[in-house]
Amino acid sequence: MALSGFFLLVFLLQHCTINFLSVINPESFNNVSHFMGTNPLVQFALQPILAFGVIFHLGMGIRLEFQNRLSRPIKYEMEKAAENATWMSRNMIITGVMILLFFGLHFYDFWFPELNTKFIIGDMSGLNAGGEFRYYEELKHKFIDPTRVGLYVVSFLFLSLHLMHGFHSAFQSVGFRHNKYTPIIKKLGMLYAIAIPAGFVFIALFHFINH
Repeated sequence: MALSGFFLLVFLLQHCTINFLSVINPESFNNVSHFMGTNPLVQFALQPILAFGVIFHLGMGIRLEFQNRLSRPIKYEMEKAAENATWMSRNMIITGVMILLFFGLHFYDFWFPELNTKFIIGDMSGLNAGGEFRYYEELKHKFIDPTRVGLYVVSFLFLSLHLMHGFHSAFQSVGFRHNKYTPIIKKLGMLYAIAIPAGFVFIALFHFINH
């Protein structure tokens, strides 16, 4: 669970960085998107690994949730969960499922159309009718609808809640616990859990406002 979490943390950072290029330099965003979308190593090696990582992480989360529940079928007579653990740590399965639902929307918006264009239509050029790269315009087009933008923003809020516990928990799960470094990891985790989702929210709102 922790190792797949580390992998997904790296992916989120990379994905947010590339998408942020659409705000500061559309041409660079187009070039990087075309490289990522046509490079054989990315498409046929890294992309399947990413899909497996997401499915594995979710599957392990559900399995651990059931194991925890089965380990104590009879509840405590008096339980003050809020005093012993944060809301995020007690509801990782809820935030995880909400993120999974968001994946469905995200795949519908970007991944499925991309697969259709490249592998069914057979157009690997990445160009639009005007002979320019299509990625930036397609991204902007998705953020015209305020309902869709709202769904994206809410989804990233759930992602932030998930990361607030998941980041430092992953380090603890692999045995990295130290009186000196654990507080630093928790602070870095909180920074990551706020900055990365906030970056995605900013991108969505930026394109919505400037469409």
